[in-house]
Amino acid sequence: MSKVRLFALGGLDEDGKNMYVVENGEDIFVMECGLRYPEGEQLGIEMIIPDFKYLIENKDRIRGVFITHGHDDVMGGLTNLLKQINPPVYMAPLTALMFERKARKEGLKDLNIHRIKRNSVFKIGQTEIRTFGVTQSIADGFGVAIKTDSGYVVYSSEFIIDYDSKNEAFRCDITNLTDLASRGVLCLMAESVGSTREGHSAPHHRITGIIEPYFEDAKGRMIITLYNQNLYRIIEVVELANKYNRKIMIYDPEMRDLLADAARLGYYRIPAGLEIAPQNFNNDMENVIVIIGGTGSTIFKRVHKIATKEDDKLEFRSTDTIIIASPAVPGTEREESKMEDDLYKEGGRVCSVDAKRTYSMHASIEDLKMMLYLLKPKYYMPIKGEYRQLISNANIALNMGYPAGSIIVMDNGQIATIADGALQRQYGSISIEDVMVDGNESLDASGMVLKDRELLSTDGAIIIGIVVNHATKEIIGGPDVQSRGVIYLKDADYIVKEIGNILEKTINDAVKDKRYDNMTCRADARDKISRYVMNETGKRPMILPAIVEINTGE
Repeated sequence: MSKVRLFALGGLDEDGKNMYVVENGEDIFVMECGLRYPEGEQLGIEMIIPDFKYLIENKDRIRGVFITHGHDDVMGGLTNLLKQINPPVYMAPLTALMFERKARKEGLKDLNIHRIKRNSVFKIGQTEIRTFGVTQSIADGFGVAIKTDSGYVVYSSEFIIDYDSKNEAFRCDITNLTDLASRGVLCLMAESVGSTREGHSAPHHRITGIIEPYFEDAKGRMIITLYNQNLYRIIEVVELANKYNRKIMIYDPEMRDLLADAARLGYYRIPAGLEIAPQNFNNDMENVIVIIGGTGSTIFKRVHKIATKEDDKLEFRSTDTIIIASPAVPGTEREESKMEDDLYKEGGRVCSVDAKRTYSMHASIEDLKMMLYLLKPKYYMPIKGEYRQLISNANIALNMGYPAGSIIVMDNGQIATIADGALQRQYGSISIEDVMVDGNESLDASGMVLKDRELLSTDGAIIIGIVVNHATKEIIGGPDVQSRGVIYLKDADYIVKEIGNILEKTINDAVKDKRYDNMTCRADARDKISRYVMNETGKRPMILPAIVEINTGE
């Protein structure tokens, strides 16, 4: 009996945190291991990653983890996974160079990394794997096809159909797709991020035509913000700089590393003599283009630092032409808005690449229709996107004649089972949660830390300290009340005094009734003070009573 199970540990009904699982019998194959950037209310969170619990529990069944390209939304959580288990990981050469550099910084060693070609056929155990090149915003992107007894399960990765791409590292291999179709495709898992856009993404993904007029008009220096991982767009800017005889200075070490990797692999090389090394750059240079790079919100924070004159190398000038070619990604909108405000205050010419005119390099409606038309899958599973985008993607298949029963729309943790080539009508499920990473550590899944941070950020905190004799429990010091973000103490003496009285009375009553316990008294005082402060101020601050017991030596 052939049994294939399909599910996501991340990436459904959200933008980012992509991780998809194909179980072929007892063998587990994983596509991607990404992160998602936190929303504004998730205070102090660095990133959100998939819940790896299922993979850790079944680590001996994992035959391979495929990372199809070098973007954070598909690769950003991989170091977190590899700190817990060490499965074989398959990547194209550029992605491997990028990841290995990151792994070294994290102190990971003895990893099981396999470099594979974008267009190849190989076996993992007894399972045939096919990869096919796709056009993305970074070189070396590929999709994956896993052979089962009922046909191939195909994972599209991100893609657009662009017939004008001349760089082999970016080309989509249509021939491989038609060959897969002739062999039989059981299920196509295709991205949904661009599924609400009409037409093809090409040629709207290019920014050359939009920003070239600025190259023609700019008299002074040009500054352009670009995401590190959008190699396609970086190359467009470098080629324009070369055309207009302008030097470039790349103001981000990670972007320089990526371009060095691309040159090493023969994918792209900056024209000789065009680049100025950061150590040779000075702020008085005129005929130069400064490319400010970064990932996620870091690019916006970097620009803010420059705008507030806190950067030691670069300072904006009123004669600058500044082009924002790094539109906000989900979770970074607030920082992007602040950055634009900072730039307009500088008085230079600020231009923003309109996301409505220039598409991200994700499949639009006609791209998705072409993928469906070429592969002719028996079942279709929209992945990678918010719920409205998943539904829009499903509607594309419906409009092409696919019956609703052949389209699989699920949530993270739901499981579609295809037994002997037939989709079972009821979905199974596994329990998963978002894993929030604070620095290098994961927060508790209950979210209590976040609730405390939200409370501190909105209603503040009150700390009350008191000292008691350890032997007699007599109060010998305090109380001392400190308020942060709740009330101005000089204007609220009566509140401060009453807060101290509540703590004193709580201790004295407990001693009198012979039921004194340090922790219990603190909890009782916290409840009473919280109610009092709420009545007086309308706020619910964090209340932190501290009862310090000392031995007086008497």
